[in-house]
Amino acid sequence: MNPLKTELNDEELSRYSRQILLSEIDYAGQLKLSQSHAVIFGLGGLGSPASLYLASAGVGTLTLVDFDEVDDSNLQRQVIHREANIGQPKVQSAKENLQALNHHIKINTVNQKLDETELDALIQTADIVLDCTDNFESRFALNRICLKQQKPLVSGAAIRWEGQLTTYDFRQEGSPCYQCLYKEGQGQELTCSQNGVVAPMVGMVGSMQAMEAIKALIGLPTLVGKLMIMDGITMQIRTLKLSQDPDCKTCQSSH
Repeated sequence: MNPLKTELNDEELSRYSRQILLSEIDYAGQLKLSQSHAVIFGLGGLGSPASLYLASAGVGTLTLVDFDEVDDSNLQRQVIHREANIGQPKVQSAKENLQALNHHIKINTVNQKLDETELDALIQTADIVLDCTDNFESRFALNRICLKQQKPLVSGAAIRWEGQLTTYDFRQEGSPCYQCLYKEGQGQELTCSQNGVVAPMVGMVGSMQAMEAIKALIGLPTLVGKLMIMDGITMQIRTLKLSQDPDCKTCQSSH
């Protein structure tokens, strides 16, 4: 949380007026968003809409982490990037387009793969972490570190016509963790490059990740303890109970 910002200026009051009208947000909630730091890992299909909505909603500091470059196959679903950005680092492309959307916020970029120590140091500065990555190695690492530091982690995934979403809020006692859902070393990794994905599905999940992040930052209920599953063909959304695994090696060892 950035303690330096103590009030919203007139431009911000006008820009965020539709959110401030909501009793659940109001002036105090909008100010809290402007003081908050969200770290987004992955600026692809999920990170694109998530970053756009967090920037437009006025989250004061965004740190964008990715070490890939924009190519033409990304543009079908990674809506933060433009044709003119092909060949650029994704974090540079995303920063340029987000800054054009909202000059009131601060945007940091990390254009490299971080080791566990570096991840630990970055997440320590965050108020919320969004996992918009597409590989188990990153997901398990973010889960371990957010659990250790008791930082809320919004986790989304999408493949083909399907998406899923949950929030692991390690500020709350009894929150499950990512390894309660998927065991390290046991899952089969599915990638969009091999299996395909329909563009609006990543948009749906990434937008919902931004929604969860905003709620977590201002203290509203989130999907903690629940797993939302979306089917783009039938347009059915199911919400399942997700409990702590009593045999989970990650969250049980932290007690």
